[in-house]
Amino acid sequence: MKKINKVAVFCGSSRGRKQVYIDNAIELARYFVENDITMINGGGSIGLMGIMADEIITLGGKSIGVIPLHLKELEVAHTEMDEMIVTHDMAGRMKVIVEMADAFISLPGGYGTLDELFEVLTLSQLNIHNKPVGLLNINGFFNPLLDMLDKMKNEGYLSEFSSELLLVDSKIDNLCEKMQKFEKSGFSVQKIIDQKTEKVG
Repeated sequence: MKKINKVAVFCGSSRGRKQVYIDNAIELARYFVENDITMINGGGSIGLMGIMADEIITLGGKSIGVIPLHLKELEVAHTEMDEMIVTHDMAGRMKVIVEMADAFISLPGGYGTLDELFEVLTLSQLNIHNKPVGLLNINGFFNPLLDMLDKMKNEGYLSEFSSELLLVDSKIDNLCEKMQKFEKSGFSVQKIIDQKTEKVG
């Protein structure tokens, strides 16, 4: 079982309206420091990503930011992270994050957070990476999304294999344990195509 050394965190560039989201972001940052895990994030100093970076820096942990040039000023690039990688565009940012990280965790956020979450899930589905993808469901924030994913599965748009790629828990310890134990089941693109053709026929 490969040890998870670097985790990419997808989360809001806003703080949100409830303290519980801030508290869990801080708790996750502390978990990383306690377990010698380097955090990779979008490189901003604002919102939940800034809060996590600040906590990790305060506690002497390790953090890496990856930010596209056009967002460097908009998201106010963090100046105290151990490393700040500036990419040409958003696609370049995700390419660097996917290559560097051993695992991915999503916290509450908006369009960008969901975009990043579903990109790494799609890459996993297509067997481009075999890394665990976790969703920290703080305060039931993602319940409507999980209901939608269940509907997609029940309506035949998500296979059993695909639905198992997203690891979900409301507790940090439990989610990280699931991610550490994660092993992908057998997969081939051709198998997915055959299943789809079967249903159409």
